Parts: sequence; structure tokens; C-alpha cells
Amino acid sequence: MINILVLCTGNSCRSQMAHGYLNQFTDPEKIRVYSAGIETHGINPGAAAIMKEDGISIDHHTSNHVDEYVHVNFDYIVTVCDHANENCPYIPSKNAIRLHHNFFDPSKVKGTEEKRHEAFLRARAEIKEYFKRFVEEYQLA
Repeated sequence: MINILVLCTGNSCRSQMAHGYLNQFTDPEKIRVYSAGIETHGINPGAAAIMKEDGISIDHHTSNHVDEYVHVNFDYIVTVCDHANENCPYIPSKNAIRLHHNFFDPSKVKGTEEKRHEAFLRARAEIKEYFKRFVEEYQLA
């Protein structure tokens, strides 16, 4: 079994969307996906709604702290925001491939509902494309 961890600050938005796409792009018989934060903020309703628009439900996901997974030996650890990358505690995974990409944070956008929706669309598109390429590049499909 290949274990992938997606790590963000609060495990509420970007890491949750990435988790949803990784579950869609990979075989659950071969790949186990985890997402976590260096804090826990709960699932962002905007993230859940924008993923649902693309046919993926993350409503059942939970917001988890990275310390909950110290027992898991990860093959890939992907940080999806600079804050988590800079402040992440040591994760003792032997030989894990560590990747980082700072995705746009739609939860920080204020304004009209339309403006916030556009922000979540932008983030979703970036995350979907990145993780589609990730799965292809590392032959995880």
C-alpha cells in the first residue's frame, strides 16, 4: 500500500480538495490518502461546495492534526501552503518523497458570493491540475 499525506495549515480547504482529487485519481486498493494540518479548522463549506460541483464529495472528510498520523510511514508528503511547509513538525517517514506547492488560498478572499465562488474555482482548478500531473508523474494511477 502506498501512503500519501497532503498537509496544509488547518486541513480545511486546499488539503481537503487535494485529498478528494487523489481519491478520485488513484486506486483505493493500492493508494491510501491522508490529509492533515498543523492545526485543525474543520471542513471549509466553500471547499465542500466547490468539490461537489465537480462531482466529488468531501463532506465525510474530517479535519485532522498531523500528529494523528505519526505511526504511518508515508511514501509521499505534499505540503500545499507555505505556512505548513515552513512550520510543519518533523514527520518520521522513512524515504518519503517530499513535495511542496503553495496553492492560492480561496478562504482568504472576501467580497461578494460571486467573487468568493470564483476564488474557489481558481483554487480547485490549480489543485486538480497539479494532482493529476502528480499521479501521472509518479505512476500512481
